[in-house]
Amino acid sequence: MATLRAPPRPDRSWALFLDIDGTLLDIAPSPGAVVVPADLPETLLAASQFLSGALAFISGRTLQDVDRLMAPLRLSCAAEHGALLRFPDGSIRSHGLDHAVPAFLRDRMRAEIRKWPGAILEEKRFNVVFHFRQSPEFGTAIGTFAEAIAREAGPAFEVLPARMAFEIRHRDVNKGAALHAFMDKAPFATRVPVFIGDDVTDNDGFVAARELGGRALEMRDMFGDPAPLRCWLRSFA
Repeated sequence: MATLRAPPRPDRSWALFLDIDGTLLDIAPSPGAVVVPADLPETLLAASQFLSGALAFISGRTLQDVDRLMAPLRLSCAAEHGALLRFPDGSIRSHGLDHAVPAFLRDRMRAEIRKWPGAILEEKRFNVVFHFRQSPEFGTAIGTFAEAIAREAGPAFEVLPARMAFEIRHRDVNKGAALHAFMDKAPFATRVPVFIGDDVTDNDGFVAARELGGRALEMRDMFGDPAPLRCWLRSFA
């Protein structure tokens, strides 16, 4: 394993953006099987207070799912890669349904997934994810099918190869655009953006943070896995 770089000392001038799966939480066999450490909401609340509220989740999960996992905490959040944004005042901004994976293709996906025992189709309002962590032997076939579906959905859609998964989403819905949207609002505006993530779906967020003069902290280089990151977050208090 490569030597990890020492994480930076927390700074009150930051605006901190956190991915959830594989970053805050350990990857589980299925999205519903993740385990949230009992002290994590309290840790995140303390970190948010240290940053005067400039902390947000940027996740592929739905907004309802994020709130369920982090209850009773309700922070600023970009859900479904930024298709829905909840700002610090509680207001929500959403893309239109023209940015959602078309409904007429979803029946085919539901039927096709049955061909691959152990594979999971995770449907969200705007995007769809094929998980094959429990059936890696079907990864190539699932990827080929996902690419075909994306082509049918139209040129505005793409397939992202995530960790043991393929995600279909609209090209305009990404974590970089979400980060930019937050940085236009208080208390994020004028701060230094710091984005932490672990996967291909986080690359847009890394690019956006750097574009704005901030930092991109990649899990594999800085923390290795979520436990050291959670420990580092406790140091904010």
